[in-house]
Amino acid sequence: MLLIGMNFIFGACILYTIAVWSEKIQRKLKLWHLVLFWLGFCCDTVGTGAMGIMAGDVIQLSFHGITGMIAIVLMLFHSTWASVVLIKKDERRIERFHKFSLIVWIIWLIPMISGMIYGVSQ
Repeated sequence: MLLIGMNFIFGACILYTIAVWSEKIQRKLKLWHLVLFWLGFCCDTVGTGAMGIMAGDVIQLSFHGITGMIAIVLMLFHSTWASVVLIKKDERRIERFHKFSLIVWIIWLIPMISGMIYGVSQ
């Protein structure tokens, strides 16, 4: 279960990082970024669920557990909002969305890094 969780979390990291940074470099939200946002969200959710099952509870009231839940909720909101922006074809928001993406990615890194630190210390 640990290996499954780690692989999905690592996959989320790769997908989300590629999507966020390529969007920032291109300075325009595109459909393929959105697809990677959703795939990253799905991978993170599956990986977090696997880790939670392994730990014996899905929601942990710890720094890592709380920041992890905040990150998943933010990823869901981020992906949903990106979907809305692309569906509405709002050029101004499409060109500024990368700023929001970068903030969400930085917040997402907190539980990613704390999980690695916690895992190594065990």
